[in-house]
Amino acid sequence: MKKGKVYLVGAGPGDEGLITIKGLTAIQQADVILYDRLINPKLLDSAPSNCELIFCGKFPKQHMLKQEMINTILIEKAMKGFTVVRLKGGDPGVFGRVGEEAESLAAHEIPFEIVPGISSGIAAPLYAGIPVTHREYGISFAVVSAHDKSKEGKPKIDWSGLVSSVDTIAFYMGVSNISYIAENLILHGKPQETPVILIRWGTYGRQQTLQGTLGDIAEKVKEEGMLNPAITLVGDIISLRDKLKWFENKPLYGRQILLARTGTAVSSVAARMKEQGADVIEFPKWAKKEVPINENTLNQLFMYDRILFTSPECINEFFDLLIKRKIDIRNVRATLYCFSEKSLKVIRDRGLSGQLASDMEDFGRLLIVGNRDFEKNRKGFNNIYGKHDILQTSETVIDESFIPVVRNMLKEASLDTIVFPSSSSVNAFMENGGHYGIEVAEFIKKLTIVCMGSSSAQRLMEFGISPDSVPAEPSASELVKELVRRGRLEKTEALIN
Repeated sequence: MKKGKVYLVGAGPGDEGLITIKGLTAIQQADVILYDRLINPKLLDSAPSNCELIFCGKFPKQHMLKQEMINTILIEKAMKGFTVVRLKGGDPGVFGRVGEEAESLAAHEIPFEIVPGISSGIAAPLYAGIPVTHREYGISFAVVSAHDKSKEGKPKIDWSGLVSSVDTIAFYMGVSNISYIAENLILHGKPQETPVILIRWGTYGRQQTLQGTLGDIAEKVKEEGMLNPAITLVGDIISLRDKLKWFENKPLYGRQILLARTGTAVSSVAARMKEQGADVIEFPKWAKKEVPINENTLNQLFMYDRILFTSPECINEFFDLLIKRKIDIRNVRATLYCFSEKSLKVIRDRGLSGQLASDMEDFGRLLIVGNRDFEKNRKGFNNIYGKHDILQTSETVIDESFIPVVRNMLKEASLDTIVFPSSSSVNAFMENGGHYGIEVAEFIKKLTIVCMGSSSAQRLMEFGISPDSVPAEPSASELVKELVRRGRLEKTEALIN
């Protein structure tokens, strides 16, 4: 069998938009992806649906896979002819152990490429408003590992050379050794007043910063309970931060939001919240499965007076199906209905007109088109719409390969808000929390609950839970306005209390 190929890819520091085009292309063509803890799991959404995902990450004081085992898996998968991606946080050549993995592949004559990524030592400071070089504050920059493989984990560094020749220093994963770092820098000539900043989860919406000086930073870290992953930046250039910080000025910066998800399509709501600085986890993660198409129903489309679409995705699937089967859309004389403004837009983008289901009258034959198993839920539709026929365009099922991915995302996050875009998103969240090891009723009590419309609010209340707010209109822009308003209100209340 022909050997496969391995791509050793830098995923960038966290913001998924910072991956290179070449790195993203490698993900899109992968058969197997071995990914680290610090990569943004959203990048895995770009992998093929049949791609095998293997978590190699490390949590503090907890190793998932040892390096030797990772090397073995890379070799075994490549020898079977697979395209393998080793996805690493930041740049793989900066404390990413890419040299060890590449050496192992070379020894087995396995083809490989190394794809650079943006290093967190440069990106995290920039997202905190600090360039690592500046003609007036520092013309030299160094990256230093704050750990080594000794028993104590304290790196052997030429402290004198570092202090005398470098203006700005970035220490990687230096939180646990912050006292050791500060003491040695002072001992070898750095003034106690030298500015220091720790940047945790740099470039994510959950980014945290802690500022101090070499003289007091260790005590501040202890008081605040700051943990890795973090970059420790040392140097006078930090004084630029007050002028240049931009990321933390975004209106939703610091908010960690769970968006209840009902389909596989990219969410414009999630994208808008991210643009405004929020961390967003979309949950659950779905996969699309093909189903047998009811040919009799397709052949009798001209007989229906009404067609009700249950999701934006099934609208596109329906019309793509007509094109594939060479069915003339002009044979469809039915009035088209859907549940949301988003779905209405999809219908209009197809050059057609539609109406909301809330305005639908009971007349003639009704066809319900969806991408769920409606045969299991026929009773609910009978109660609302009377006798009907069903055309299922696909089946949307829980993506089991992403269950450990989402679990890790929830483990890392400190969520404060949940958003329900539709009534079906309420059902999806309530029914599927157990797959991810969460007790839904207890989980949701700790969060601010936002429903994007009256239907999702009503459905939530049927579960005995009241939303905290509903935007003026069910749109991404109004949702952002509502979240910003609530954020200001919460800050005011915190100051009063």
